[in-house]
Amino acid sequence: MNIATIKYCDIANGLGVRTSIFVSGCRHHCKDCFNEVAWDFEYGTPYTKETEQEILASLEPDYISGITVLGGEPFEPENQKDILILLQKIRNTYPNKSIWIYSGFTYEEILNGSRASGYYANELLNICDVLVDGRFVSELKDISLKFRGSSNQRVIDLNKTRELGVITLLSFS
Repeated sequence: MNIATIKYCDIANGLGVRTSIFVSGCRHHCKDCFNEVAWDFEYGTPYTKETEQEILASLEPDYISGITVLGGEPFEPENQKDILILLQKIRNTYPNKSIWIYSGFTYEEILNGSRASGYYANELLNICDVLVDGRFVSELKDISLKFRGSSNQRVIDLNKTRELGVITLLSFS
């Protein structure tokens, strides 16, 4: 897996101050994507043990609310295993930090037979607190939306979704 960029002290990609990791590789190729450079799986730098240690250390301060994983596409099959291993370490080290993940796949696509589906995808959904799902649609772009770029995208509270058995959107009130 390659990392396109890491943003420390990010406030744009989830609630609170976060570390945000942008992985490389995406086959969606959404029109007007904000991170087109990360479509290339070879873009950026290889994910290493040193990278992992930097990410873990960045989460230590109390003012850091959690981690967000974006792309590229975290649910591309090539990225899933490494992301899961990292998120498991984060959950074990910082159990009270939230984990957000963005995907161009919908929740339903991740669960039901797309190229994103499978063991690692299911485990990612189980370890994450929030999924922002759906492809960016340029014609539905709305800069007033919280944590998403187009109105078709959803901010799903995965904890409540698991608890209630139905997709439950995150409440911002």
